[in-house]
Formats: sequence, structure tokens, C-alpha cells
Amino acid sequence: MRARFLISEVGIGLRRNFTMTFAVVITVAISLSLLGIGLLSNAQVSAMKDYWYDKIEVSVYLCGSLSEAPSCAGGVITAGQRLQIQQDLEALPVVDSVYYESQSEAFKRFKERFKDSAIAQNVTADQLPESFRVKLKDPEQYPVIVSAFSGRPGVDVVQDQRSILEKFFRLLAVLRNGALLVGLASVLTAALLISNTLRIAAFNRRRETNVMKLVGATSLSIQLPFLLEGVISAIIGWGIATGLLAALKSVIDSRVAPLLSFTKFFGWGEVWISSAYLLATGLAVSILASVLTLRRYLKV
Repeated sequence: MRARFLISEVGIGLRRNFTMTFAVVITVAISLSLLGIGLLSNAQVSAMKDYWYDKIEVSVYLCGSLSEAPSCAGGVITAGQRLQIQQDLEALPVVDSVYYESQSEAFKRFKERFKDSAIAQNVTADQLPESFRVKLKDPEQYPVIVSAFSGRPGVDVVQDQRSILEKFFRLLAVLRNGALLVGLASVLTAALLISNTLRIAAFNRRRETNVMKLVGATSLSIQLPFLLEGVISAIIGWGIATGLLAALKSVIDSRVAPLLSFTKFFGWGEVWISSAYLLATGLAVSILASVLTLRRYLKV
């Protein structure tokens, strides 16, 4: 009987304040969606880091005719120096594989990359340096290569591709943090709207609550219908937000991923994990806002 009465009270409250409840649901859905996008942005940055860092190579550029480094004072690298550098690279325990790129191969790759640019017409093969492409077992061990080969006769410069990617990932981190901040601000807005909705509901039903108090109803039995109204609104909003995140993932898989096949995207597992976080956030914010509001405006 109590459960039936509780359900009845919750239904009455939702119908009486349908417009406000609808506004709460939409606000919660939008705020949780924005927070979810922030969480998925974080997952995307992590997925791209794992994908690209696994493919990072260290480039050891050898002295050529245009090299100006002090280590190239002896001129173009000799065959003996090249062989010794290759052997020393392959002997390092942190190195997984070594690939030699000649000037002609470097020129061919350059022409393919800049085939539509005017700069490709003004570069010749002898102007491009030969190099060793070094794949490390652990990309974090890049300093080992730097300390061993920087400044060595025959070596022009040692370049880590990670230094280029770090700038890109720092930009992504800024965008990710911005999305998270917007999401958190939206969740705060939803909490304020839930609080305001419950305050209005408590005022509109003050006669019923006074009667319940006179007949000996406990504080919990009086406040619980209001609390459940906020929780139900949050759950419905969370369901809509999860649907929007799932739709976003579907669009990425069907439209974006085929066009950007050179990178990796977050998986469905990250979507469901983010959804779980959103549910916990929505319930926590709803319950906290409801409890604080009811304590202040529904004194029984």
C-alpha cells in the first residue's frame, strides 16, 4: 500500500509540474551529453596516443652536401661511417628494427608527399639527406638514441617524431579540457534547475504535506516523492544522453572513420563506461540538489 501511495504521489507530482519536469529532463540530457562528449574526447586522445606512439620512429639523419652541423665538418658521410652507425644502432637493446633510407628513396617519398606543391620542382635528390629510421621497443627510450648518436661524426641530427605529435596532442588536450569544463558547468545548471523545480513543487503541494504531517507521516515519507521526482527526471535525461552518445559513435564509425583511416577512434566500451559515469553523476547531482532543497523549503 505504501509503495502504491508513493508511486501515486510521484505520478501526481510529475503531471502537475509537467512543463518544469520536461525542462529538467532536457537540461539534464544536454548537460550529461556535453559531459559525455568531454569524457569521450579524453578517450579519443588516449586512443590516438596509443595508436601513434606505437608507430613512432626515430630518424637519424646522416651528413649530406648541405649539412651544417659541427658533426658534419668532415663532409658527406662515408660508407664506413654509415655501416658503423647502422651496426651500433642494431646493437642497442632498446632498438626493435632499423631501416635505411637512401637519398633516392627520400626524394621519391618527398615527391609523393609534395607532388601538388611548387617546392617539389626546386628540390633534387642530392639535396635530401639519407637516414636511418629506427623503431624502438619503447618510444620513451628516445633519449638513449639521442645521447648515443647526437654530435657523432657522420650524423647531422637525430629527430623524434613524438616531439611533433606532442604539439598536436597538447592542442587536443586543451579542447578536451574545454569540453569537460563546459559539461561540468552544464551539470551545475541542471542541478540548479532540479532544485528550483522541487522548490516550486513543494510550494504547490504545501497543503498536502501539512496534512500528512498532522496525521503523523515521517519526514522520509513526505520528502521521498519529491526526491524520486528529481531522480526519475535525471534517469530519463541520462537515457537520452546515452542515446545521443551512441548515435555519435555510430556516425563516427560509419562516416568519419572510413575517411580518417590513418588513426584510431575510441570503441563502444568507452561509450558504455562514459554512460556509467554519466548515470552516477546524474544521480549524485539529482539526489544532492533534492536533499538540500527539501531541507530548506520542505521543513517537516
